[in-house]
Amino acid sequence: MLLGPPGAGKGTQATHLQRQWGIPHISTGAMLRDAVKRRTPLGLEVEAILASGGLVDDGLMTGIVRERLQETDCRNGFLLDGFPRTVPQAHALDRLIVGRSPLVILEVACPDEDIVRRLASRVVCSECGRNAPEEVEHPTCHDCGGPLVQRQDDKASVVRNRLQVYHEQTAPLIEYYEARPTFCRVNGNQLFDAVARDITGALARIRRGW
Repeated sequence: MLLGPPGAGKGTQATHLQRQWGIPHISTGAMLRDAVKRRTPLGLEVEAILASGGLVDDGLMTGIVRERLQETDCRNGFLLDGFPRTVPQAHALDRLIVGRSPLVILEVACPDEDIVRRLASRVVCSECGRNAPEEVEHPTCHDCGGPLVQRQDDKASVVRNRLQVYHEQTAPLIEYYEARPTFCRVNGNQLFDAVARDITGALARIRRGW
């Protein structure tokens, strides 16, 4: 699972790891945004929460993840991005993965002001949801050709609220997990390739300790 503040680069690194390992990237944020876009009952329920930068109810999020982990493509592993976001969700995840391989927790750390600056300039594909490269020079997605737009929750005022929510409700997960031998931390305030190398090295060290 990937842990860290919004905008730390978890989604970009997760996409890279998904391609490298051939396991599904389960982004709860992407699942919720897709539900909002399609105006599903779930989307209508969480639309206002996402727009303000708040967190969705623990029980609802746990139910969504439980159903997703039961799908056949998760049998050989999965990459969680955006869940758990609270300590109660972490307790629920521990119960959900009983009998599986150890949970590896990867914290991607990044200072708040760098997050605000980074997200202010971030654009994403309105069709597939992929983040565009930081130095994008064209208005369309390099994966599917969809138009690139700024996410509503990437505006500075919303980002600061999201960071406040993160520090209050999600950052306690660090204390919950950091004593585990499968916890590692990398500096997310680097270029993509440097972060990816640090992740590879950290995961290799964890595997040697299994």
